[in-house]
Amino acid sequence: MSLLCQYPIIIVIMNSKKGGLTKKFGLKVKIERTKRNLSQEKLAHLANLNVNSIGAIERGESSATIETIAAIADALGMELTELVDIKKVEL
Repeated sequence: MSLLCQYPIIIVIMNSKKGGLTKKFGLKVKIERTKRNLSQEKLAHLANLNVNSIGAIERGESSATIETIAAIADALGMELTELVDIKKVEL
């Protein structure tokens, strides 16, 4: 078996392990965004981010940097600590 065939399997395993926190954070962003009647496009504009980045974060496909999290929190009018508090988020 070639190494190229093994990489997708490794990526899937890595994504499934990190998925819990990443997915919960993404869901929290989506909940807070929809509470404020903001589209992904509007949130992206307010946070000075790419709309594709917002979508990937909300779907749990991408882990946000602390700078990105701070920008999203600011755009949502939240404290950073409030946005990252995902204790009550259920998948």
